[in-house]
Amino acid sequence: MSDKKHTTNNPGQTGNDDGDRRGDTGVALKTRPRTKKPSMYKVLMLNDDYTPMEFVIHALERFFGKNHDEAMAIMLHVHTKGVGLCGVYTYEVAEMKASQVMDMAAQHQHPLQCTVEKDG
Repeated sequence: MSDKKHTTNNPGQTGNDDGDRRGDTGVALKTRPRTKKPSMYKVLMLNDDYTPMEFVIHALERFFGKNHDEAMAIMLHVHTKGVGLCGVYTYEVAEMKASQVMDMAAQHQHPLQCTVEKDG
């Protein structure tokens, strides 16, 4: 055996033990920021005594993508319970859909109303 001191350097460390780690190489890890799921909002249709049932069914099919049977069920729920759920969307989409329904109703001189309410 030799009388020489055996020193082991950490990988990437220069021979200096004074904390100078300029020779270090590392792997840069990309951290993904956690994105918060957007809040969801319900579009609710309110009953009135004047808007024809067929008009309500048409609005549900056109703006909420409901088939005829789904639209009929929602319309009957609105008619009997006073309010019905049309769908749940992000805030901007919910506001847009409610506005589209009420704009079309106003063009046809119907008082149909929709509201937007935070889900949960």
